This record gives sequence, C-alpha cells and structure tokens, in this order.
Amino acid sequence: MNTEQSIPLDLFTPASDNSAKQEHIARQHHSAFYDGWVRLRKNKAAVVCAVIILIIAIMSAVVPSVSKYTYFDTDYSNKIAQPSRDHPFGTDLFGRDQWVRVWYGTGISLLIGLAAALINLIIGVFYGAFSAIMGGRVDAIMQRIIEVLVGIPSLIIVILFMMVLPPGVWTIIAAMSVTGWVNMARLVRAKILNLKSQEFVLAAQLLGTSTWKTIIRHLIPNTISVIVIQVMFAIPSAIFTEAFLSFIGVGLTEPKASLGVLINNGYKALRAAPFLLIYPAIAIILIMICFSIVGDGLRDAFDPRMKH
Repeated sequence: MNTEQSIPLDLFTPASDNSAKQEHIARQHHSAFYDGWVRLRKNKAAVVCAVIILIIAIMSAVVPSVSKYTYFDTDYSNKIAQPSRDHPFGTDLFGRDQWVRVWYGTGISLLIGLAAALINLIIGVFYGAFSAIMGGRVDAIMQRIIEVLVGIPSLIIVILFMMVLPPGVWTIIAAMSVTGWVNMARLVRAKILNLKSQEFVLAAQLLGTSTWKTIIRHLIPNTISVIVIQVMFAIPSAIFTEAFLSFIGVGLTEPKASLGVLINNGYKALRAAPFLLIYPAIAIILIMICFSIVGDGLRDAFDPRMKH
C-alpha cells in the first residue's frame, strides 16, 4: 500500500541566489571586550561600586583644593574638637582639620595604589609576554628569576626599602614594585602560552613580524581581560600594604597624611577621640570593598565560561 502523500509546493520558498547575502550574519559582531562590558553593566553591585570609587577619587582631588584649611595647618587652641559645621570630621591632636586630612590621605593612598599597579602592569605584562613568546631556555631562566623573587617575602623587601631610602610616596611605590609584578607576569605568560600556537600568531611570525611587534599588536590585546582584572585586585592590595606600613611606623611620616597615617594617629587617641580612627577606617574599608566587588564583576564579565 502506497502511503506517500503529495506535499503542496506552496509550502516551500525558493532560496535566494543573491551571492551578497549568502554569508550574511544576522547578529552584529562584537569583540570579547564589548561583550564583557555589556555583562559588567548588568552587574548592579559592580556598577554601584565603580561609581563610589569615582566619587571618592573626585572628592579626594577637589576637597583639599577648595577647602580653607590644608592638611598641615595646626591650631593648638582647637585640639581634638568634635565634628562640627566648620570641621565635619573634627580636628586631631594638633588641631588640624580632619575632613581635609581624610580626603587628602585618601588621594595619597589612591595615588600609591594606582601608581604601583601601573608599574606592576608594565613590568609584568612585558616580562610575562616576552618569556612566553621566546620559550625554551630564555623562558626557563626568566621563570627561575620569578621563583627566586616569590621565595622572598615581599613585605620584608618593602620594609628594607623603607629603611634604606628616605620615606616618601615614591619610595613606597618603588618598594612595592620590586616583587609586585610577579603575579601579573605569571598570568600573562600562561595566557600567551595558549595564544602563541594559534593561527594569527603563526601568520604574523611567517610574515616576518618582530617579536616585540607580535607581542604589542597581537598578544597583549588578546590578554586585556586578564590584565584589567589583575590590576583591579592589585590596587586595593597596594593601598592595604601602604596603610599597614604607615600604621607600624615605616611608611609615610607626619605631616604627610595617608589613610595608614591617619589610622595610626586615630589609634593613639582612640579613647579620647574615637572619631579620629572611625572616619579613615571607613574610607579604607569602603575603598577595599568597592575595588574587590568591581574586580569580581570584571572577572565574571570577562570569564569565557560565563557566556550564555
């Protein structure tokens, strides 16, 4: 018995023979960085924390410039004054306006964190990229150097730098940069080892592109997500290190005002004036939390496993 049934031809639509539309992609093409940015904007906590960091950075730059007080102006007749309209955060043991000193110290701490992260970024990216692209004996020697640096506690190196060199902002930054780039170098090297065998890198090498041009033009742009995420975690780490050094007395010294210096001063006057400790402590906690949440948001946004 023949069960076949005829199918009406009007159910079919002839395919277009327009060659211009044969390879048309319906979805607009976006880079991985753009897709990560779209996912990051959907993370409300990361966006709010990024805005808070921006506000803190603006306030730390504006408040010391427009205030009628400076971070070193003393008024011994108005020592340890409670928060008031004229002094929103009160005054310290020397009658200095705590409002200006907190914002000035926040700016110093942010400067140290950003500068240390930037130096670690430059050294770590190029060191890791060069090690991965060269391979062989060069890579082995460069990795042994990293292992030696990892074996030395970074805090000891920083403290030795602070004891030998005159205390100051750039001394702290230089001390943090001695070993701070190691993690960045390792991450970039691991990422580039996965990229160096891909077709676009091999094609660049076959066309005679130099090693440094291959690194700068092809490899580093494809590791930008790893770099950004690591930088966002390196900044609060540098800020915390500076605060710890200043708190134990080997960091910045008076009359300079970083968050570590302010917390140290507040700790000394904790019973008489607890507000001297509370405000800088809130500032550093807020900065650390916001940078950590933004870093987590960037990691989730740029992690390929998070793609849907």
